[in-house]
Amino acid sequence: MRQDSRIHEIREKVLAAERLSFDDGLYLEEHADLFTLGELANIVRERKNGNYTYYNVNTHLNPTNVCVYRCIFCAFRADLKSPKGYVMSDAEILERAAQAEARGATELHIVGGLHHQLPYEWYLNVVRLIHQAHPRLHLKAYTAVEWYWFSKLTGRPTRDILAEFKEAGLGSLPGGGAEIFHPEIREIICEHKSDADAWLRIHREAHELGLRSNATMLYGHIEKPVHRIDHLCRLRELQDITGGFQTFIPLAFHPDNTKLSHLQKPSSLMDLKIMAISRMMLDNFPHIKAYWVMLGIPTAQLALSYGADDLDGTVVHEKIYHDAGSDSPQELTVAQLRRLIEEAGRIPVERDTLYREVVRKDTAWQTGKELTVA
Repeated sequence: MRQDSRIHEIREKVLAAERLSFDDGLYLEEHADLFTLGELANIVRERKNGNYTYYNVNTHLNPTNVCVYRCIFCAFRADLKSPKGYVMSDAEILERAAQAEARGATELHIVGGLHHQLPYEWYLNVVRLIHQAHPRLHLKAYTAVEWYWFSKLTGRPTRDILAEFKEAGLGSLPGGGAEIFHPEIREIICEHKSDADAWLRIHREAHELGLRSNATMLYGHIEKPVHRIDHLCRLRELQDITGGFQTFIPLAFHPDNTKLSHLQKPSSLMDLKIMAISRMMLDNFPHIKAYWVMLGIPTAQLALSYGADDLDGTVVHEKIYHDAGSDSPQELTVAQLRRLIEEAGRIPVERDTLYREVVRKDTAWQTGKELTVA
């Protein structure tokens, strides 16, 4: 079959809102030109979200960088006795939360290392402390890798732990720790870390408890197209069952200061290609995020025409990707975010973590209508 004929078949599927197969995704990876990918992804993007692009006002909190794991792609972690290592005190954690609320943030994004010597109760206390002091802040906390670690620490099922954290104030789960699901790659880049089945199980359990979550994929290192399409299909399968994923975030690998520093960072062309294919393959995901911290601002803007409908947020105090060489700013103001969206020809809408419209006057805010998608 000639290439243009196969692309035509895929185009017809996209226009008819039919699901693309694994082979369709692989064909797009290996044969489609960037302009075709953008055109088709934008059809899906506008079908689901019109001309709107979402952002939120958020702050990051990384309570510790000491980590028992030694993932070769990570520049953030530190050894137990490393001078680089730190553990935030309760006072420091509460100060960060107070700063976030004072700035009008609606979300605190909490992830970090898996400290060798900190007990389970310390991690639970982080959520409980913040929620008790700042109940309006939505706490999007801990990746599936961290939940798996909590289960190992306690010998308890992750479902029970998730329920306990939910009672303490947990609002949703971030999508980190997914990396690449395929064992050929996962066993190399994050040996000993929770495997794909555990990651998917934990997110399924969270969804069953009424918690929403995000999903990610780390690309541009040693993986190949077949591994990326496999990853997307596995996410899509779980979303068919639970409907609990809100957004997918393709994460561009940053090699600086990692054990893969000999690799080149993914190009902007690859970033846009992965964004577009993700939008087409994940037909049951409401949103696709262009995380400007990793993509850089110009590519994130372009991604709004390649399937993305969300730029993330103000992202104050981000450490993980800046440690790995991200040269993006440490934060963007709301005015800057809105300008970037408007320059891309889109309509900016502030959302909270659960994709409800935020109505704001200065730093005072309230949630308005729920943002509906197709």
